[in-house]
Amino acid sequence: MSRSVRIATFNIQHGLGPDGRVDNHRLAAAVAALDADVVALQEVDLRQARSGGADQAGLCAEAMGAAGHRFLHALTGPFGSPGVRRRARSAEPPGTPGYGVALLSRFPVRAWRALLLPPATPWVWGRVQLGTDEPRVALAALVDAPSGPLTVVGTHLSVYRYPAASRVRTLARRMAGYRSGPAGTPHGVHQLDRLRYWVSTLSRPLVLLGDLNLRAPLPAEDTGWRPLATDDTFPRHAPRFQIDHILLDEGAGPARFGAATGRAVDTGVSDHRALVADLPVAG
Repeated sequence: MSRSVRIATFNIQHGLGPDGRVDNHRLAAAVAALDADVVALQEVDLRQARSGGADQAGLCAEAMGAAGHRFLHALTGPFGSPGVRRRARSAEPPGTPGYGVALLSRFPVRAWRALLLPPATPWVWGRVQLGTDEPRVALAALVDAPSGPLTVVGTHLSVYRYPAASRVRTLARRMAGYRSGPAGTPHGVHQLDRLRYWVSTLSRPLVLLGDLNLRAPLPAEDTGWRPLATDDTFPRHAPRFQIDHILLDEGAGPARFGAATGRAVDTGVSDHRALVADLPVAG
C-alpha cells in the first residue's frame, strides 16, 4: 500500500463565514473535512469575544484527531481594548487571550520552535501614517511522519510593501546574514528571507506552509523550494491568485517524497480557500 502525507494550510479569518457569523463548530468541521495529517492555521483567535471566547486551535485539533498542536501569539489581549499589544518575546502564559497562528499534527511532535519576525514599516502616504501591520510570527514543529522526521513551519507574512525610508533596516538585515531586496519590494519577501535564514538550522526535509501574502510563483522562486500545490486561493468566493503556499525543501541526500498533488478547497469559511497537498512517501 502506498503511503502519503497530507498537508494543509488555511487562513481561517477567525472562523468568519460568508453569513457574517463566527461558528466555531462549522470551523472545526471544515478543518476536519480536509482530512490532513498536518494543518497550519492563520488568523486564529484564542479567548476572544468576537469568536465566542473559544480556543479555536484546540477545537480544530480535537476535530481532526491531532496528536499534538500549539498556538503561537502574534497579538495578546482582548480585541477592542487597549490591552492588545505586540507579542512578548517570552512565551505567553497558557490561555492568555490573543490572536496568531497554530500548527496541528496527527503525527507525534518531537519539538517546537517559534520566531518573532521583524515588523513591517508603517504604511505612509506623504506625511500621514495610514496603518501599521500586525506582528508576524512563525511556528515550527518536528513531527514523526511515515517517512521519518519531518519539519513543518507555519507562518503568516506581511501584506505591506517595503518603503524607501526603511533602507537602513534593509542594510542591517543584510549584515545579519540574509538577503533583502530593493525598496518597494513586498515586506513579505524580506520576512520570507528572514524565515529562510532561521530555518537553515532546522532538519530536512522541511515544509513551509501558510498565508505568505505573496503571489505565486514568487515564494518558490525566492526560496528555490518545490511548490506542492499550485491553485488560486484568494478570494474564497472567486479566487484570482494564490497567496497561500506549501513549499518543500528536501535538503541533501536521496529524495523521500514523490510528486505531490495539490488543490485549493472551498470550505465555506473565511475569505481564503484552504490549500491541500498529498505528498507520496518514496520507496
